[in-house]
Amino acid sequence: MKVVLDTNVLISGIFFGGLPRAVLDAWAEERFELLVSPLIFDEYVRTCDRLSASHPGLEYQSILASIIGHGKLLPDSTSSDSITADPDDDKFMLCARGRGVIIVSGDQHLLDAAGWEGVRVMKPHNFLDYLNNPDATLRRQSSISEEEPAHLESTRLGAELRVACPS
Repeated sequence: MKVVLDTNVLISGIFFGGLPRAVLDAWAEERFELLVSPLIFDEYVRTCDRLSASHPGLEYQSILASIIGHGKLLPDSTSSDSITADPDDDKFMLCARGRGVIIVSGDQHLLDAAGWEGVRVMKPHNFLDYLNNPDATLRRQSSISEEEPAHLESTRLGAELRVACPS
């Protein structure tokens, strides 16, 4: 299963915990493959750097390094048309386009754009439900297409994420 994480999900998982942390833990357990583009990764880095000032001692660099080392880096794509109501969110849709990818996000602009070129968008709790029971979730979620879930593709992450994101 291939996934793009909205910046807010990644940041919340690193800095605040909760369901976004459970999404990161699922990645650390190799339950999905994380896709990222240079534009998305740059936003991850800028946001982590900005928030780290108010969270001294929180180690996030190893998670970012794990994303580069264990995620799948895709080239940036562009579109002449806006995809979402917030053009800054378009990079997530473009990264996921045409690949059978799920975007995990609570951002309403991304949620509203679900279905564009087959892109699925789920809130963290819906995504976690889907990971645990994809067939049942497919029947309940109108934002998910009726396709069979993609085969699980393993990545080698190791323990870096669990060490960097203690519970």
